[in-house]
Amino acid sequence: MPKTFLVTGGAGFIGSAVARKLIAETNHYVVVVDKLTYAGNLDSLAPVADDNRFSFEHADIADAEAMRAILARYEPDVIMHLAAESHVDRSIDGPGAFMQTNVVGTFVLLQAALGYWLTLDEPRRAAFRFHHISTDEVFGSLGDEGYFHEEYPYQPTSPYSASKAASDHFVRAWQHTYGLPTVVTNCSNNYGPYHFPEKLIPLVILNALEGKPLPVYGTGENVRDWLYVDDHAAALILVAEQGVPGETYAIGGHNEQRNIDVVRTICALVDTMAPDPAIGPREALISFVQDRPGHDARYAIDASKIERELGWRPRETFESGLGRTVRWYLDNRSWWERVRSGVYRGERLGMGG
Repeated sequence: MPKTFLVTGGAGFIGSAVARKLIAETNHYVVVVDKLTYAGNLDSLAPVADDNRFSFEHADIADAEAMRAILARYEPDVIMHLAAESHVDRSIDGPGAFMQTNVVGTFVLLQAALGYWLTLDEPRRAAFRFHHISTDEVFGSLGDEGYFHEEYPYQPTSPYSASKAASDHFVRAWQHTYGLPTVVTNCSNNYGPYHFPEKLIPLVILNALEGKPLPVYGTGENVRDWLYVDDHAAALILVAEQGVPGETYAIGGHNEQRNIDVVRTICALVDTMAPDPAIGPREALISFVQDRPGHDARYAIDASKIERELGWRPRETFESGLGRTVRWYLDNRSWWERVRSGVYRGERLGMGG
């Protein structure tokens, strides 16, 4: 039976991938709720915007009256909560917005969801899910060995990760105290099409295409576990449909890479796909810059639980996913040119000033 999925932050990078996949590959209905801040982009929903199973609501999750009205209007079976301020550098420059959206907004949404859930009949109440999408950054920084997993202690180190850790705790508290059927997922770094170009991979792709410097923090030794966004979207939908209330699922791509190696791989791909004699080899554009304050050394996820219990594994390797990503940016210049003509033009963020 088709369900109604309410996706907060659905005009963002991961949220729009979830919305596109739900419309393209299931018979479910999708309601996107988005405040349309700088990172929310309706162009990312253009492939599904005209589908009769898709609806859009321009609203702030911290607006309690709006959230209650939207839940009453659409009567969702699943809430997938992705709305968040998500960029570490921006959290260093302006932490207040992260507290407001990620902590207060999550609390307001939980209260609205609880009130709505209590109005449902018993079968719908049992089937309902509140799925909170979070990050591996709540766990802090790993050494050279080991992996984050569902029982790993929380040690957030940035204003962003602290705000997400707080929201994780609120979601679990509402499940434990009130019985709201919640699930939590913590994912590694995402990349792929429609990625806002303040993040490493899209920023390097676009700067390489334009012959601009490719900024790498410190010496580029920081390690991240990269997850192709469509693989993540598939995992999120699986957890929303089959995840056990009260459980947490760690989602990773099995793709640990040093930042410098990510940048060099992108340079080679852009050189192959879009050679430009006037620019020359893109690797010569690499520029090492002052490191981010409190930059975590390594993230890596043990995703064996979701593989074992729900049968999910990523389809893309880092090489195949990155190739698809570079090709998408080459083929969709109009999307990123519209983004870059607005509030973000590739400037350095996160200096703390």
